[in-house]
Amino acid sequence: MKRREDWRTVLDAEVRRWSSKTHDQLQSELRELQAYEVEVDSKKYQVEVELLENTADYIQVMVAVDDGSLPAFMFPLTETFVSSKPQRDHT
Repeated sequence: MKRREDWRTVLDAEVRRWSSKTHDQLQSELRELQAYEVEVDSKKYQVEVELLENTADYIQVMVAVDDGSLPAFMFPLTETFVSSKPQRDHT
């Protein structure tokens, strides 16, 4: 399915972009769901980035991509990643 292959390219790029941020940047930028549109090769894609989990040791982030069409937006391509928080010295 060519369409989902195109989504995968966009998803991989967005996951690289978001996962390269520090945990402080992620926490700050993901206080609320981020939903935006990107254009690749004259095609528009919907991207949503959400903070799923915020523990003492890590944060888990989900990135979702679709093309906004019905029924595609109901089944976006998603990926999650974990960003470890720096270990604090408790001495």
